[in-house]
Amino acid sequence: MNEYDSNRIYDLVKLIGFSKTNIKNQADCYLLNTCHIREKAAEKVYHEIGRVKKDFKKLKKPLVIVSGCVAQAESDEMIKREPYIDIVIGPQSYHKIGDLILNYQRKREKINELEFDVIEKFDSLEKIPNSQNKISSYLTIQEGCDKFCNFCVVPYTRGPEYSRPFKQIINEANNLVNNGAREIILLGQNVNAYNFLENKKNYRLSSIIKELENITDLKRIRYMTSHPKDMTDDLIDCYRDCEKLMPFLHLPIQTGSDRILKLMNRKHDKSYYMNVINKIKKINENIKFSSDFIVGYPGEIEKDFNDTVKLIQDVIFINSYSFIYSSRPGTPAAKNKLNSLKISQERLVKLQKILIHNQIENNKKYLEKYCEVLVENKLKNSSKYFGRTKFMTPVKFESEDCSPGELVNVKITNFNHNGLFGFHSINKTKAA
Repeated sequence: MNEYDSNRIYDLVKLIGFSKTNIKNQADCYLLNTCHIREKAAEKVYHEIGRVKKDFKKLKKPLVIVSGCVAQAESDEMIKREPYIDIVIGPQSYHKIGDLILNYQRKREKINELEFDVIEKFDSLEKIPNSQNKISSYLTIQEGCDKFCNFCVVPYTRGPEYSRPFKQIINEANNLVNNGAREIILLGQNVNAYNFLENKKNYRLSSIIKELENITDLKRIRYMTSHPKDMTDDLIDCYRDCEKLMPFLHLPIQTGSDRILKLMNRKHDKSYYMNVINKIKKINENIKFSSDFIVGYPGEIEKDFNDTVKLIQDVIFINSYSFIYSSRPGTPAAKNKLNSLKISQERLVKLQKILIHNQIENNKKYLEKYCEVLVENKLKNSSKYFGRTKFMTPVKFESEDCSPGELVNVKITNFNHNGLFGFHSINKTKAA
């Protein structure tokens, strides 16, 4: 989502005369668009500002802007702690960036803009075409979260759940396809909580997927990130009815322990999660899954960890993200006593060994077979191309003749746990 926001921020600042530069010390404006999910996110921002100060020590100071979720979480403290920062903008206020920059240039007064103005934001952005022109393009359809998991800062930095107007989304999707997108990844903090009511008609995520299915030049549809509680039957049915919806779902659970799920306030248990998994498997036997896991959540004991291992062995995720729990200031879990770091590190190593083994075993199945790959780009300083399978697995391959945006059949000749390697021949052998 930050990549999507960064692209839109650039669309906005272009309107007041800015252009991108890859030469750091030539910048008139230096903008950090931040995320608060990872550990020590705020400290990393201050360290980066320190590097900017050093780089510009003998040069004219650039306008320094911090936007995004760290800006929202740190609020006034950012400018107090680091006077080198000129403007702080929250993630729901960045549509105002042009006016804020011009206002700063006139008055030379520090600006802190942190209102949750999400409706005005997307109404404003609708008037400015999205210039993103990647083969695989992001499209935000929903923001915010009402789930209030005890470890998560998102409800406090992104605000309550908000769903963009249906037609606004479809218009932007068409714009992206006209720019060259052949895959659209629908984004939201809880993307499957999308729910927009207009003229007594209720639009859901399934409604968007079915509408995108009708865009001729669009070849693939994906969405992320989903909450298990919002995997409704109409959405699950899309895995049977919508050919362009890829048979891959990132469905975070965080832990396989019902006790820890309750402490996390996840609002579902392992049985509910497995029921969703099995429903989708029943409707599409080709479906594959990935997930997120937190190791060492406050109160986790060996049995809880073993329950997580058992879940991973039962589902066999083809890709996953796993981290040791780190507290976020202001969240309920931040008040709890942390587990032993040494034990958590040992558990994470064990967990990741299992996850990597599953990835290797999955990738091994492709060896000497053909798979369908959407070509995204040619690799820099190389004759090879990059793309992804239907299941989001990265593929690097040689090709006699292909172009970004094409679906090609690649013969896989090698693999590792991160991806696949192969060769595309003009001979269009059908993918396995």
